[in-house]
Amino acid sequence: MSTEISPESRAEIDRIARTDPPAAADEVTMLRSFVDFYRATIRRQCAGLTAEQLRTPHPPSTMTLAGMLKHLAYVEDEWFSVRLRGSRPAPPWDTVDWSADRDWDWNSALTDTPEQLVALFDDAVAASERILDEVVGAGLDQEVARPSGHAGHAGRITLRWILVHMVEEYSRHAGHADLLREALDGATDL
Repeated sequence: MSTEISPESRAEIDRIARTDPPAAADEVTMLRSFVDFYRATIRRQCAGLTAEQLRTPHPPSTMTLAGMLKHLAYVEDEWFSVRLRGSRPAPPWDTVDWSADRDWDWNSALTDTPEQLVALFDDAVAASERILDEVVGAGLDQEVARPSGHAGHAGRITLRWILVHMVEEYSRHAGHADLLREALDGATDL
């Protein structure tokens, strides 16, 4: 492990804009701002790393930044496209045999290139943003088109719940990413 971030990595990190959420705003703006902040945080944590670094776990955990990027791309598609809109999963999620590997998103990321992972993540975020722009005018209390079958998610799920959940999902993984990135090259405060 190198304990010093390279100038190239620093330059790539700095190219990823991240805006602090406003201190006061309407609920939609506040929730979307926090989701955007943590999306950018994850991208900054992964920026400037090699394929080998993205695939490196910090034992005893098997979690990797590569797996995290792919997992979060899946989460974006699952909650905004599949659940909120009722659409079919986008590729590659549409052909995954989740019963054969329930952690397919995490595990399959180890064979993807950094460019593939970033593109998958960025495309998923862009699709989610398009969906949000289309539906947010109907309000945060609108219910999902396709309820989740997961325990604890049965019943009434609203757009508000999804946005709060996305803040939780991203902030949780941003903490993991902090530890993984620091272990890789010593980078902190990304």
